[in-house]
Amino acid sequence: MSGLDLGQFKSEIVVPVLASIGLGGAAAVNLLTGTALAESGLYALRQRNGPALGLWQMEPFTHDDIWATFLSAPRQSGLKTMMLAMLARDASGGSDQLIANLRYACAMARLKYYRAPEQLPAADDARAQARVWKQIYNTSLGAGTPDPQHVALFQQAIEA
Repeated sequence: MSGLDLGQFKSEIVVPVLASIGLGGAAAVNLLTGTALAESGLYALRQRNGPALGLWQMEPFTHDDIWATFLSAPRQSGLKTMMLAMLARDASGGSDQLIANLRYACAMARLKYYRAPEQLPAADDARAQARVWKQIYNTSLGAGTPDPQHVALFQQAIEA
């Protein structure tokens, strides 16, 4: 299998997207880069035999829930405006943007973590990042585990 260059993905997509929505920093960048590695290997745009979409493999329900219960809140109007501006005009609306629009998909994945009450793990702690990924992003319903294989993916993200 092949995928995107991890260093370029991190520096050209994740870093600028998170900075543009004001939710960056090394911990967030490494967590989001590791999440994409753990979820799709940076190559799958659709989950096989499942509903998840994009490099971060977000499910349409999760996407729609972020819009309905988080971005619709008046205190999030600034984030909502930034997310609306990020939509690709030549792509379908809604969760289809998760496939066609890397910037949008990255920002939506960051919002999934941002709305959780847990603090981000340290930028250089791959084991803690894998645990937070499983707890918040993959959840107890997901197939992923914070095992050594996944910890290694977060370590790759840290080193990229």
